[in-house]
Amino acid sequence: MIRRDKVIITCAITGAAHTPSMSPYLPITPEQIADEAVAAAEAGAAMVHLHAREPEEGFPTTDPEVYRQFVGSIKERCDAIINITSGQPDRQAVEQPDADALFQRRLLAPKEFSPEVCSFNLGPMIPGVWATVPRFEGKFKYSWEKPFLEATRRITMTNTYEGMEQIARELGEERGVKFEFEAFDIGELHTLRFIADQGWVKPPFLIQSVMGFPGGLSASPAHILHMKQTADELFGDEYHWSCLAAGKDQMRAVTTAALLGGHVRVGLEDSLWYGRGELAKSNADQVRRIRRILEELSLEIATPDEAREMLQTKGADNTNI
Repeated sequence: MIRRDKVIITCAITGAAHTPSMSPYLPITPEQIADEAVAAAEAGAAMVHLHAREPEEGFPTTDPEVYRQFVGSIKERCDAIINITSGQPDRQAVEQPDADALFQRRLLAPKEFSPEVCSFNLGPMIPGVWATVPRFEGKFKYSWEKPFLEATRRITMTNTYEGMEQIARELGEERGVKFEFEAFDIGELHTLRFIADQGWVKPPFLIQSVMGFPGGLSASPAHILHMKQTADELFGDEYHWSCLAAGKDQMRAVTTAALLGGHVRVGLEDSLWYGRGELAKSNADQVRRIRRILEELSLEIATPDEAREMLQTKGADNTNI
């Protein structure tokens, strides 16, 4: 991978898999999402990864008008790189499943705002959050939460080659957006190599290894190392590597990746926890914790502008935010 002088910390603010009943600290409203993103940036995150939720009850949404209520505020109040998801589910995906229609809705906000960075999923996903339902039975705050989680038992998040080519063309080629390539498994690294060979995407790549989610690789050190070694074989010195991990594995996994030369991602999208049995009270808490760990290991933290230079983004002034 490309030699790293400083570590880029990304913070994923709210995501779409966790529901409000799982933690009182999960940001839901546009104001909460903006405040959490700014606080994470102040704590040391060079990039913030954003999803949107319906303000009243926190249902995930693809509506650009909801994004509009917080992305501008974040840009005005801090210098962090804004990274908008292209993997967002919404209410229609649960009530009237149509994978192709959902895919087009997932691109609405990235196309509207043309951010510096956008996530790029490298294969189908089978989210297993339905397995969390028994832990919260009888404790759900909103009526949508249980059926939303249970729906993941029958829904696959589709990412076809046709869709990947569309993302590459409409966001990368036409809008100059850089991608956070999310790889849940080894085969998805080979997918990235394949689409790069087709000329759809170009280096330097930012590869985000996603560890510890059902249907993907576990967050064991052996699998983390395997991810890096495979990426080294496929991409040589044409990629930056980052790592995230679900739940209890978060801090151990990202620290392992940092020791191997990678960047890190934390945030309440990936884990609601600060430590064993202790909920994180904010995204900034997780950023401060990983920053402290990294600095104790004599690793320096990248500023937003240093991250921009490393990732070769187009700059905040060239977005529609």
